Amino acid sequence: MHAGFGRSPPRAATAYRMVSRRDLIAAAGLGLMTGMPRFSEAGAPEQLTWGIHVSLAPTWFEPAEASGIITPFMVLYALHDAMVKPMPGQGLAPSLAETVTASEDGRSYDLVLRAGATFHNGDPVTAEDVKFSFTRYRGIAHDLLQARVADVETPDPRHIRFLLKEPWPDFLIFYATATGAGWVVPKNYLQKVGDDGFKKAPVGAGPYKFVSFNPGVELVLEAFDSYWRKKPAVKRLVFKVIPDETTRLAALKLGEVDIAYSIRGELAEQLRQTPGLTLKPAVVQGTFCLYFPDQWDEKSPWHDPRVRKAASLAIDRKGSNDALTLGYSAVTGNSIVPKGYDFYWQPPEPVYDPEAAKKLLAEAGFASGFDAGNYFCDSSYANIGEALVDNLLAVGIRSKLRPVERAAFIKEYSEKKYKNIVQAGPGAFGNAATRIEAHLVKGGVFSYGSYPDIDDLYQQQAREVDRTKREALLFKIQQLMVERTIYAPIWQLAFINGIGPRVGEAGFARIPLFPYTAPYEEITLKTA
Repeated sequence: MHAGFGRSPPRAATAYRMVSRRDLIAAAGLGLMTGMPRFSEAGAPEQLTWGIHVSLAPTWFEPAEASGIITPFMVLYALHDAMVKPMPGQGLAPSLAETVTASEDGRSYDLVLRAGATFHNGDPVTAEDVKFSFTRYRGIAHDLLQARVADVETPDPRHIRFLLKEPWPDFLIFYATATGAGWVVPKNYLQKVGDDGFKKAPVGAGPYKFVSFNPGVELVLEAFDSYWRKKPAVKRLVFKVIPDETTRLAALKLGEVDIAYSIRGELAEQLRQTPGLTLKPAVVQGTFCLYFPDQWDEKSPWHDPRVRKAASLAIDRKGSNDALTLGYSAVTGNSIVPKGYDFYWQPPEPVYDPEAAKKLLAEAGFASGFDAGNYFCDSSYANIGEALVDNLLAVGIRSKLRPVERAAFIKEYSEKKYKNIVQAGPGAFGNAATRIEAHLVKGGVFSYGSYPDIDDLYQQQAREVDRTKREALLFKIQQLMVERTIYAPIWQLAFINGIGPRVGEAGFARIPLFPYTAPYEEITLKTA
């Protein structure tokens, strides 16, 4: 099979072997690793330390700037709290809101704050804070929320009423999970310090409060003992930025971090075989796929659906899954909606057929293949990109891998700066409709173009209150997306992590499909 899956490993796996067998053995024996920072605080009593796979960005401390990816929620679940949010056993659990009531006509929602909830600076959480947080929200789906919400009323300090212009079945999904609009920040504090000051010293209502942030190095949080839900069990959390997988695993082996995110390929196999460490795989809401932003340009090869289909047929999903995520990822033909989401449509299983791909390319006028330009991806998943660049090359689609650091990648992707091929990984909370809104229809934050019939179906489902009829509309949209190969599916990611011997409850998979450890207030250290 191409790209080395089967008889020989892909280039990413080869790199792991070259580094890990030499350096990890040396690191474990000597207690150090060349170029690796010493994390002297790790292992301290009442503290847990994470090895984070991406560089933390100050924008992720700010709910108002939610970008349509899941990564910021790694921080939001610690620092902040929402009116309602996904929690163990509940897709929309009352949090700062004690009760949520929808009117019979679906045109208003009443939320009542729980008594006694406070921000980290001691200020009470009030209805004015909730309204302020909604009004200043400027992240993903901002225009949609503003277009559909007629007014926000605050009849008293604990009561908030959202008035809609028309019935909208997905209001709570967009408000509470697909955006950051329902995550509450303190109005008085924010008006005092300003937006920039808030990012430097955020104050929230979550289980942990901000202590310090060293960009590119670490974020330190301390338990907020007055958190309404429960007093956190661990006194201090430290998030260490360790972008390199080999270094993260070395830090975990050495006890310099207690939890390591995103360990793949041969490193994951090493983790699984290391005494004292535990491998924690979880299939999450990240659906990896290839996007072709030039498909609406008549001069582009990607305008021809046969070319897009050929690219999909070229992808060896099973081989890359086995090599990089130990076979834990879920191979699915639904490129942007994860299995487990409401209104998910199950398409036929995707096919790997390089010969059929070459035939389609020849029919489209590219018998000798073509130069496809840059292949853009989040640098955290460049090893997936390496494998797929090889897959595409095997059928004649020649591209160059261009990894970009995550925050910059999301920014440039959403600003429509990319051409040729984008390795996308939709991972936000929500349902099928929220994914379609962001990635498929006109005006979507990650949608570079759209198809009028799909846009029309989307608008119909947004107004439809009959669940059966709405499901049929959303199923049809997903079917059209697959038939036209608007995206080429890769897999639904298995996020593979490792935990060390000091960890009691790690919090993985407690919130269904969520990739990170949560809720933080329930994470524990093992007792002696």
